[in-house]
Amino acid sequence: MSSSPTPSGPTPGSVAAHARGSYDLVLKGGTVVLPDATVQTDVYVRDGLIAAIGGQADAGRTVDCTGLTILPGVIDTQVHFREPGAEANEDLETGSRAAVLGGVTGVFEMPNTRPPTSTPEAVAHKLSRAKHRMWCDHAFYVGATVDNADECGELEKLPGTAGIKVFMGSSTGNLLISEDDMLERVLRSGMRRVAIHAEDETRLKERTDYRVEGDPSSHPVWRDDETALRATTRALHLARKTGRRVHILHITTPAELELISAHRDIASCELTPQHLTLAGEEAYPRLGTLAQMNPPIRSGAHRDGLWHWVGQGMPDIIGSDHAPHALSAKEKPYPASPSGMPGVQTLLPLMLDHVANNRLTLRRLVDMTSAGPQRLFGLVRKGRIAVGYDADFSIVDLKSRWTMEQSWMASRCGWSPFAGQTVTGRPVGTIIRGNQVMWEGTLADKALGEPLRFDATDRPQAAR
Repeated sequence: MSSSPTPSGPTPGSVAAHARGSYDLVLKGGTVVLPDATVQTDVYVRDGLIAAIGGQADAGRTVDCTGLTILPGVIDTQVHFREPGAEANEDLETGSRAAVLGGVTGVFEMPNTRPPTSTPEAVAHKLSRAKHRMWCDHAFYVGATVDNADECGELEKLPGTAGIKVFMGSSTGNLLISEDDMLERVLRSGMRRVAIHAEDETRLKERTDYRVEGDPSSHPVWRDDETALRATTRALHLARKTGRRVHILHITTPAELELISAHRDIASCELTPQHLTLAGEEAYPRLGTLAQMNPPIRSGAHRDGLWHWVGQGMPDIIGSDHAPHALSAKEKPYPASPSGMPGVQTLLPLMLDHVANNRLTLRRLVDMTSAGPQRLFGLVRKGRIAVGYDADFSIVDLKSRWTMEQSWMASRCGWSPFAGQTVTGRPVGTIIRGNQVMWEGTLADKALGEPLRFDATDRPQAAR
């Protein structure tokens, strides 16, 4: 692992303390990815906000970023941190710790917990659990159910919520909206963009015999292209019918991206690093059930097709779909093994490696991990390096070639499909609202994550 500059002054977590100048913090000498340019300059922070870009001024603390690149804080809009109900696999503390170690400053956490996050009380319970325990900023999705379908418009207004999440196909947990009439009711209740796991439940049930016991490579045969395309087609039809915007998660087939391209006024979409990195022909023989997720890892031709559409500017967001399970469960013979893999900590390193290999530009990556989440979901003061925005930064060494050893991984599940993989591009520091929560693998003294704010749920502070 190549060496990187270390910050001068106090230890992590004390960025804003005892400022002796006009600013609390200055990031000095880094290459900064601004909305309109990438320049070498200094960034000044006051009271948790970006206060100035460039110029010369005093600051209470200086972080030397010479040779490093300063990105807007990376936001992972799809993680499953398993709390409450499955804390043996992950919890809000361990999952968010993995996030900040990987350079992620904010997450949207999914509702398929036990009990599911489908009521105001469940949202409040998660927010209370997160307080003083989550390392990164956070929001929680509310899961659509048969019981709350007509109440989603009120549920999506709850502070600290990322919106409504729909599972069209059965996955981990007990949330399922498989019928069109019920999905239409959800889409007619509310105004915010609805996130959808698009796999057709009827086709999944029809094809269960395609699963071959002990052979995880049969997973994408069972959950085939048509299973995904049929559900995405249904979701787009109902979005058009109801005039509601939808966000199709973890796309795995080029055909879906081609279809969505004709509906950009109502539909956005997400890709995962896993589907852009792994190919079934290699992954299933090497990883077995560790490569099993929903929707599945498909062929190299599928992966290349996804990259084609990245080049066409189609995908809006990169999300990890971090979905850990205990290794003992994953090692059960297929199909008894659960679907899902950890990914929040490896999202940024994997995508930086693709940048290094000229698969995409750094600015395109920033758009899909910072500006895109802000634009689609209406995040307040997030997503760009600009004066007045939160001082959230993912600081990386683009030239560092290193190996993601399992010892670096913080997820409680204790494994990663990418453990041992060598990549170019390394998260060096994570700063959230001016607080340095990670530097060179060392965490701050305490977790300082706060609920994310959204235009749809945020009431601006009145003048005093």
